[in-house]
This record gives sequence, structure tokens and C-alpha cells, in this order.
Amino acid sequence: MNAEGLSDPALQKLMKKRRGAIIPVGSLEQHGAHLPVSTDSDIVTHIAEKLAEKCGMLVLPTIQYGVSFEHAPLFNASISTSTLQKILVELCLSIGQNGMRKVLILNGHHGNQGSLRGIEGKIDRLSNGRVRAFAVSYWKFMGAEFDHAGFAETSLMLACSKKVRMNLAKKGLDPSKLGPERRAKVSRLAQTHFVKATGGGVWGDPRKATKIQGQKMIAEIVRNMTKTVSKLA
Repeated sequence: MNAEGLSDPALQKLMKKRRGAIIPVGSLEQHGAHLPVSTDSDIVTHIAEKLAEKCGMLVLPTIQYGVSFEHAPLFNASISTSTLQKILVELCLSIGQNGMRKVLILNGHHGNQGSLRGIEGKIDRLSNGRVRAFAVSYWKFMGAEFDHAGFAETSLMLACSKKVRMNLAKKGLDPSKLGPERRAKVSRLAQTHFVKATGGGVWGDPRKATKIQGQKMIAEIVRNMTKTVSKLA
């Protein structure tokens, strides 16, 4: 159930029946020529909604700005690691004051992971134990190797959006062609200069991505995440 658009009385009533809230966190950044800059936000929002249905949780509006400076000089609308963490901490504390004691921060962008480091303990301390926050990145709940605008991410987008333009999809950096040392070096470079590391902004090959594969991935993610969330709740 989405909180956005609900009135206060409806939301107050609904919160009493929910097991917790989900804050999806995405980004606005380049994803090649075939995917929109909202890709991370679109995917994580879709997964959050599916997860909320399974776990009886409330979905809050997605934070669409993330830490994406590494994608310069291509498009990115970014905020700093400390700013994103501050936003998330204050939101969780506010949610707790409104009676929601458990919050799942669902991350959809690799560059946001620094903001999640230590955030659970920080929220616990600042709320005096009244709010329990859990921070996870959705791709850690799927078996397929994740990429950036490659086969996996493009398949996920095909399953949850009509914004994909497959006629513009082009092969990017193929990590399977790199040896261990070279791949580790390129991966480190990608964390600060993604375009330089990939040679064009795409990590992987999106050309064979399909909606069916994306649906299978989403089902797997939600299934695995449901088990974890159930334990946390």
C-alpha cells in the first residue's frame, strides 16, 4: 500500500495494520541510450510495491536523488553520501514519531551504499531504541550478476516499465572478458569514474534482455527478501 495520496485519517488507520514502512531509494543518472535516467528509482519502487504486498508494509514515496557523481560527465543529479544519510535518518525518526516502529530502507543504486553504512545503529541510538531500521540493496537478493544498463538491469526495467528503447541498446563493457586483476582494477575505477571505466556508461550487454527474464528476477528478489523481512519483523 502506497502512502502517497492518502489522507491523514486513512493513513493513521492503515498504519495500525501495517508491519512496517519501506523507503525506496534510487537515483537519477545515465543508463545508456536505451534506459531512462530514472531507471534505479523505477526498479526499486516496483520491487518495494511487490514486497509491501507480500509483507503487509506501507510504501513511502521513493527518494529519487542518490549518490551518482561517478557518472560525470554524463547526466547525474546527485547529493552527497552524508546528505542522503541525513535525509534517511531524519525520515526514519519522523516515521517513528508517527507510530511506525520498523522501517526498511530499500536501496536501488550501488553508489548509495556508503550512505547506508552504520545507519541502522545511528537510528537506533537517536530514537532511543524506538525505531528499528534495516537497510538492504535489492540486487543482493538475486542470483544473476548485477550490472549497469546491461542484461540484468534492462530485463528488470522491461518487467516494470514501458520506458525502455531496445532499438537503442548497445553492448557495453563485458566484465566476463576481463581477468581477475583487470576486473578488480576496472571495478575500483568505476566507483569514481564510471564512464572512463566502461568506455561509454554501460556495464554489460543489454541486447538480449527480455521482460520474462526480468519478471523472473523480480519474483526471485521479492521471494528472497520476503523471508528476510519476515525475520526482521
